[in-house]
Parts: sequence; C-alpha cells; structure tokens
Amino acid sequence: MKKKQKAVMILTAAAALTAGCGGSASVTLLSYVDTDLFNGYDIMNYTDTRTADLMGENYALITDENNHMTDEAISAPSVLLAGVESNEVVYAENVYEKMYPASITKLLTALVVLKHADLSDTVTVSYNASHIPVVGAKLCGYQEGDRISVETLLGALLVYSGNDAGLALAEYIAGSEEAFVAMMNEEAQAIGAVDTHFTNSHGLHDDDHYTTVYDMYMVFKELLNYETFVSFINLPEYTAVYRDAQGNPVERSYESTNLFFTGHAKAPSGVTVIGGKTGTTSKAGYCLITYFKDASGNGYVAEIFKAESQKSLYEQIAHLMELVP
Repeated sequence: MKKKQKAVMILTAAAALTAGCGGSASVTLLSYVDTDLFNGYDIMNYTDTRTADLMGENYALITDENNHMTDEAISAPSVLLAGVESNEVVYAENVYEKMYPASITKLLTALVVLKHADLSDTVTVSYNASHIPVVGAKLCGYQEGDRISVETLLGALLVYSGNDAGLALAEYIAGSEEAFVAMMNEEAQAIGAVDTHFTNSHGLHDDDHYTTVYDMYMVFKELLNYETFVSFINLPEYTAVYRDAQGNPVERSYESTNLFFTGHAKAPSGVTVIGGKTGTTSKAGYCLITYFKDASGNGYVAEIFKAESQKSLYEQIAHLMELVP
C-alpha cells in the first residue's frame, strides 16, 4: 500500500477514535508512520486540529483497494470521480501518481488569490507579466502599464486560462512570482495536498512542477466554497474591462477553454456542467477537472490527467458522468 494511502487511513482511524461520529478533533499520528509522509514535519509529535475534518468528512477516502478501478472506456492514467457532498468514490485510478498539471495549476493560483487579495484592488501589469517568453503560451494580451482589477484578472485566469493574468496576480500579491509560488506550496500543504510542488503560477512546463489528481481534487473542493470561483468557471465567455497605461478604457472578451461551454463537447442527458479547469502541454497531455450535477442535483467532481487527445479527454469525462448512480 502506498505511503499516503496508509497515512490517510491512520489519520482517519485516529480521528474516529478522538472525535467519535463527527466534528473536528486533535489527532496525534501513530508513531510508526514514516517520517517523510508529510514533507519533513515531525510526525512523531504531530498534532493537527484540522486532521479529522481534512481526511474524514471533507474529502473522499481513497485506499489502495479502490484506487485501481478499470473501465474499457477510460484510457487516461490518472482519473477520479467523486461526490462533492457525499464524498462517495465512484471511480478512481492512480490518484496519487505524480503528474504534470499544465494549466490546472491555475486552480491553486486562484485559491491563493481568493484567500489573500481584495478583488477590487487594481493591478498594474509589469514588463514580466506582459512578456512571457514561451512560444505558444496562452495570453490575454495585456500590455505593460495596463491597470486591471484583481477580479478581472481572476476571471481571465479561470475562463480563458491567461498565463499573463496569472503572473500579474502573482507579482501583485507577493511582490514576485517566486514569493507567490512559495505561498502556493504553503497553501497546498495547509489543505493536505502534500504531493504537490509548483514552480510557477500558470503551469507552463517545468520538470519540478507537479501534483496528483487527488491533490488537485482537494484544491478544487476548497475552491467550491467561494461563490466568485463557481460563478467564473460557469461562464462560456468573460469580458474584461480595464484601462491601459495611458488611462484609456479597454474591453476584451475571452472564450472559455472548456468545450462543454463552447458547444464542441456535449454532456450526457440529465447532467449539468457547472464548470472546471482545463490544462494542456506536450508533457502533461490533455487534462480537465469538472464540477457537474446529476438530474437530482447531486454534485460530482470528475478529473482526468494526461488524456492522449482533446477529443479523447472529453469523451472520457462524458463517460465518467454516465457512471454516477
């Protein structure tokens, strides 16, 4: 059994003993847990009042036994389908495997922004944010000196997946992208996403920039607590209104990268897609995490990493949607 799965079960068992049927509790991990499970924390003396909630009632518990499901229609190497309210695991395969997230990264960027910034604040776009030197990087087209609200940048980040929007937010909140990335990694640790390590705010490839399907599921569920986030991911198009360096008004419209909203992909009958986040690079493959509701209004998170093509990605996500009870 994988180390993290073992730790999850130990934590859950300890939480049950301490908290009974529910609620938060102080949990001391058992002394035989490997000390590298939590990236250097002193496991022998580790007590965390979040633990019972974190590993118990807030997230789906995925053990080795239910982490290797198979389905002929699913070819991606790392997949998860779980209930949002119920935490029921419908489908799981290799959810703790190290994966490259591409622009799924922007979910953690958004979480740090929502926790640490005032949406009404104004950001002045820097030279760095307006000159990302990567061929093919998805850009909103912002120019140095443009003055844009945090909320507007966040909308462009989540709907259009603009890398320049992510970098502008990072520099504004933390002073530099490096400092912001440190905040991202700290936030990941804080919510239990211990197998995540990011090196940038947007997801352009770096061999040392990685996560897991389960970690991003945890980040996504945290984000669902923010109405602003849910409203943005539900938009088929976002119109950004801001001012350029000379103070002139600028208006740009950005189409969603989610094909369920552009009409190029179709969800099964009875399924309502609320929204999600896409990500694609040559190393990451085609990735998507989606929040949807069934005909009864029950919410689910479906997640696929490293599909071989965009067409296959949406076919597999649609198939997962058909698996809900």
